[in-house]
Amino acid sequence: MEDKIKSGYLYDFYGELLTERQRSVYEMSINDDLSLSEIADSLSISRQAVHDIIKRCDHQLEEYEDKLHLVEKFMAVRGTVLQINELTSAEPGEDTLKEISRLSALILEEL
Repeated sequence: MEDKIKSGYLYDFYGELLTERQRSVYEMSINDDLSLSEIADSLSISRQAVHDIIKRCDHQLEEYEDKLHLVEKFMAVRGTVLQINELTSAEPGEDTLKEISRLSALILEEL
């Protein structure tokens, strides 16, 4: 998964666990795609401070994911739902219904 996208998912799932200051800097970096200099100027802090905050946030978010695996589970369920969508666009048949049933059981196991 691309780093920016992965960071976005991690922030979506675990961002509320960061401090207000960390959330602010991280949102500017990930969501608004601002450079370190732009963030530093807007907050009147050094580029190094911005860099350190972002790295600390990345580390914390990765630690949360290593312990909770919410993004991993979400991506697995998302992939299964995409498979179901593909199956529903195919010609309906007993095999298709059995596969949809199997995939929906996988989703329920993940939840």
